[in-house]
Amino acid sequence: MLIIEAGELLHRHGLLTEEQVAMARSSANGGSVVDSAIQHGFVTEQNALRVLADETGLDYIDLRTTEVDLSLLETFPQKLIYRHSLFPIRRDNGAIVVATSNPFDLYPIDEASAATRCPMIPVLAERVEIAKLVKKHLGVGSETVEGLMASRGDEDIELLEAIEGDGSELAEMAQEASVVRLVNEILVEAVDSRASDVHVESQSAGLVIRYRIDGILHTQPVPPEINRFQAAIISRLKIMARMNIAEKRLPQDGRIKLRVHGREIDIRVSVIPMIHGESLVMRILDKGSMKFELRNLGMDEATYKTFSNLIRVPHGIILVTGPTGSGKTTTLYSSLLEIKSPENKIITTEDPVEYQLDGINQIQVHPKIGLTFAASLRSILRHDPDIVLVGEIRDAETAENAIQASLTGHTVFSTLHTNDAAGAFTRIVDMGIEPFLVASTVEGVMAQRLVRRLCKHCKEAYHPSHDELPSDFPFEALGDGVLYRSVGCRECRGVGYSGRMGIYELMITTEEIRQLAHDRVSSYIIRQAALRGGMKTLRMDAWRKTLEGSSSVDEVLRSTKGDALG
Repeated sequence: MLIIEAGELLHRHGLLTEEQVAMARSSANGGSVVDSAIQHGFVTEQNALRVLADETGLDYIDLRTTEVDLSLLETFPQKLIYRHSLFPIRRDNGAIVVATSNPFDLYPIDEASAATRCPMIPVLAERVEIAKLVKKHLGVGSETVEGLMASRGDEDIELLEAIEGDGSELAEMAQEASVVRLVNEILVEAVDSRASDVHVESQSAGLVIRYRIDGILHTQPVPPEINRFQAAIISRLKIMARMNIAEKRLPQDGRIKLRVHGREIDIRVSVIPMIHGESLVMRILDKGSMKFELRNLGMDEATYKTFSNLIRVPHGIILVTGPTGSGKTTTLYSSLLEIKSPENKIITTEDPVEYQLDGINQIQVHPKIGLTFAASLRSILRHDPDIVLVGEIRDAETAENAIQASLTGHTVFSTLHTNDAAGAFTRIVDMGIEPFLVASTVEGVMAQRLVRRLCKHCKEAYHPSHDELPSDFPFEALGDGVLYRSVGCRECRGVGYSGRMGIYELMITTEEIRQLAHDRVSSYIIRQAALRGGMKTLRMDAWRKTLEGSSSVDEVLRSTKGDALG
């Protein structure tokens, strides 16, 4: 009866129409009409809970702004937290205030009171916010470790390729439902957290799980009981990646294809034996979340226009430089999609092919069988391309082939590992390529880094003094004297940043720079010539984003070197 009254209460308050109540009732299947209405999108959980709180005389609380007494978790029965979405909040005159999302299910409240020998004061809170508290303070996978996953399915994650064990005892253990569920929890949480990498590390104290989010590693809280599952977790991941689980002495590489929340996820897995056991790193490639749009990468308008013209040159080499994880592939893919058309043929050779692009022919290199960048590039040139992308120029042979391709009328895109744009010339010459060839073929170099964006929900404005800012800060552009800094909130997991954007240093090869490269001068002299020609350095671009309020001074200092240092 209470379930029916709940639907009618929402109708009486104007949150549901009669038709919506009837539809929610018919699809509730014996469950809560309110939950059914929320799942249909008829009403938000927050609005529904506020009405139910008024009608039942309970308080509604926003857990995003509520202080939680974590000491209560020591005595509060965890099975009630997992099974019934309860969470103890604070003590109030000898009673425990406990958050619940269901005001009509009082049995778990009575059970918690009996277990703790304390009276309970229920308050209403959103289920998703209770779940966030559970994951934050009890750790990812804690529900599975308790063996309490019976009421939840695995509909959020689906393996796209069948896997098989080898019949060994370890393989059987890795296929147990609790281990499968635990590994799935780790992967789903990583995707939900926008992690680019997951580190599963075997250390002397046990298993440590860390997620790399926006370029920074964050240790993920896990329950201590997870150490009992250490071998099974690593074996499960190795089975999913089609590795040999019996081989524990040599490094192995593999790949997992998943569908998480309906999105295809590609995971590159690397296992290396360490002194305390195998450690595993997974690179997560979320195909559904990637948008390759050159205009939206964070370039200022002048840089975007110059680079947009550069990538349309009829022949020559265009280089993107930076360390691993600086967004080079994203810039190159965005560039190719910007110039892709039915009139040109684009072929790439990559290691690995991170994302599959429609309308572009992509080759995965296999050095073990002789299909290297250089070998594939030679074959590509017999395939009548207009534009070629070489994943990375690593050696003299690849560099020579790229130069030959540009000299025969092709546009060649590639990457290099250098600290700045000017260093690209000296890097290729150091490989053994004649300076006059480098000078005549390289049309431009884009150096880049990624800096974290300030969280828009909690960033704080402040007026810095001159002493707080480095000497190369552009004080003349500070205007009203306001900058922003990180604070930390629930939305950004207390970090103060959410997402990343590129900072760019674009050097166009002018006649002066060609002559300097031909004369084999140092990268410092080339850099000074580019600055005289109007080049904006990485540091300058980072300061621009700080002045706009997109990033912070701390982030600029963390990710770039001062221009005064050369």
